[in-house]
Amino acid sequence: MLPSFVRRRLPLAGITATLCLLASGCESSITDNALGELSCTIPRAYIADGGPGKDGIPALTNPVFVRPDDAMAAYMRDDDRVIGMQVAGEYLAIPLNIGWWHEVVNLDRGSLRLAITHCPLTGSSLVFDRSTAGGAAFGVSGLLYLNNLMMYDRTGTSSLWPQMARGARCGVRSGTALPLYPSVEMSWSGWKALHPGTTVVSSETGHVRDYREYPYGDYAAPGNSQLLSPIPRLDPRRDAKERVLGIVLGDGASVALPFGELAASGAHAVVALTVGAQPVVVFWNGASGGGAAFSPQLSERLLTFRVEGSTIIDAETGSRWDVDGRAVSGPLAGQSLTQVADSFVAYWFAWAAFYPSTELWSAP
Repeated sequence: MLPSFVRRRLPLAGITATLCLLASGCESSITDNALGELSCTIPRAYIADGGPGKDGIPALTNPVFVRPDDAMAAYMRDDDRVIGMQVAGEYLAIPLNIGWWHEVVNLDRGSLRLAITHCPLTGSSLVFDRSTAGGAAFGVSGLLYLNNLMMYDRTGTSSLWPQMARGARCGVRSGTALPLYPSVEMSWSGWKALHPGTTVVSSETGHVRDYREYPYGDYAAPGNSQLLSPIPRLDPRRDAKERVLGIVLGDGASVALPFGELAASGAHAVVALTVGAQPVVVFWNGASGGGAAFSPQLSERLLTFRVEGSTIIDAETGSRWDVDGRAVSGPLAGQSLTQVADSFVAYWFAWAAFYPSTELWSAP
């Protein structure tokens, strides 16, 4: 029987082709038709038609944001997850509930041109600065690379941008990088506790969707290794759909921190790492299911951190810190650590497919 997540994603015309992809035994004729003569720097064998075609999953542009107590925010449950960020002094939440149905949210704030993206098939949440694409808005191409969302830029160039590759890999813009904008993924209740003044995307998006319903059945179950299209191999070291916080640095060094290992470290955790040659610190809050990676250097001072009870404290000044890298009390109150730019949450199978030489962190 066709898996429920496939039935929900694809129109009937795409079912036969999708079964072929699931069986990993067919030539990618659909992909060839969709790509045409487009030149790619990634293997075409792992580009697949994910359905339901270009803009079949409608990206949003500048949706309305409302307060948490607004009726148009009632679709959110406390344990739903959001992508949280600060933009021009505002705290904004873009729910994964919105990402399930739209995958890309183009947001313009002042001179900032952002794309908040979530791929339900790879569990990956990344926020991009669109300036390197000329500020162009992004749409959903309907194609996947290693099961991951391939965006297109609305400039008529036919360039394709795999989300987890963090840049264009097909078309005239191939090789253009998309810099990440700082964000954190955590529960809605956790984000509201951190930032009570936040706003959230309204359910009035102009599209008729049930934003309380996850449209992919049991696809996200950690032990479910079923995928929509082939990948080179499944890395068996962790469950395929376990969330990891992945970090990749400019020298190519990368590490993945599984949520299960972070949770085993306690309700709150601090993880000090060296990635490549660079020091990194990860803050974790188990109650909100959220973590983020930062540089521990602040104003030329290298800070060290520990957990006392439910609080993260730096040893040098005794200041207290929140999971999003802000000092909330003590001598450093009001200051923030610099978030590691290329760090984001994804499913383990996808992180390992994009970064096959990654280190895998485990709790001591």
